[in-house]
Amino acid sequence: MLRGLIAPYACDPAQSRGRLHDEPPAPTRDDFQRDRDRIVHSTAFRRLVYKTQVFLNHEGDLFRTRLTHSLEVAQLGRSIARALQLNEDLVEAIALAHDLGHTPFGHAGQDELNDCMRAHGGFEHNLQSLRMVDTLEHRYPQYDGLNLSFETREGILKHCSRTNAERIEAGEPNGVARRFLDGAQPALEAQLCNLADEIAYNAHDIDDGVRSGLITVESLAEVELFERYRREAMQEHPHLHGRRVLYETIRRMLSAQVYDVIDATRAALAAAAPVDADAARRSPPLVRFSEPMRAQSTQLKRFLFANLYRHPQVTATSERAQAVVRGLFAAYLERMDDMPESFAARADRHRAVADYIAGMTDRFAMREHERLTGQRWMA
Repeated sequence: MLRGLIAPYACDPAQSRGRLHDEPPAPTRDDFQRDRDRIVHSTAFRRLVYKTQVFLNHEGDLFRTRLTHSLEVAQLGRSIARALQLNEDLVEAIALAHDLGHTPFGHAGQDELNDCMRAHGGFEHNLQSLRMVDTLEHRYPQYDGLNLSFETREGILKHCSRTNAERIEAGEPNGVARRFLDGAQPALEAQLCNLADEIAYNAHDIDDGVRSGLITVESLAEVELFERYRREAMQEHPHLHGRRVLYETIRRMLSAQVYDVIDATRAALAAAAPVDADAARRSPPLVRFSEPMRAQSTQLKRFLFANLYRHPQVTATSERAQAVVRGLFAAYLERMDDMPESFAARADRHRAVADYIAGMTDRFAMREHERLTGQRWMA
């Protein structure tokens, strides 16, 4: 994006803090556009199509995957970024990369892999996403990883424990982990992706939850954010029925949240008046919901947690998924040669196994588990 099209507090690719490995500029793309393209062409990005959100890959073709989720986050993020005059290309790059480190089987797989690695440094999916773009992708002759710009990597590392931040800082002084030690914020584009992520998964988990039959439109009447726009849709279209009610409600709900973020963030920016991207990093979080919308979003998340994520059917599937991850971890530790040589030859056996499992799709993990243990996934 040209400087004149973005605000002074937005990240300017011409002022990027650069890459871990110096490269000449591309003739037709700026650094953030180049990052986005590298992410889209990565192996890890393609795998997202067979990595799940809440419902596992074999449970239905129309449920969201990590890929469709990432695309939805990118769409929401770009729409908001345009209104706020932030850098759309950087927002899109972060959005498309933010889930590259997620394990198979959604949060169940992540939690189990963290348990397996508890005595060996643990497992954080945001840190794994950074490892994926910094180290685990092998596409270029000069270096490992995708060699993305600082600003994109900063946005990918959404959360980080202090222990891991100190370790990253030791190898990359004043780098992407420094803010976790200083209590600073990431760039506004990264803040925006965090909020777009929340907006996207709340909306699509409603859609997938109703599609699955585990929650109903009627049960959502207790959720203020949903019920308000369902009533509004029915008042305007009294003959609406079936899934169109759900779709129209979610559409209105998404629009309301987007406009709320734009208005609340504009007010926060006006009050803080950051003169550049670094001044925005030194400010409190500026990309935000209004307080009423934050309260309504929190209520929705609590409803989904109690009624969808902790539904007995989801819990039972999650337990089977965790057993697969646990079984794979134990099997590979005993038989390192069953992994590709690039993993089997590494000195840190536990991290090598975690990296290999984290890169798997749901269906590959199930096939490997059956091959190694003789135990078949029972749907």
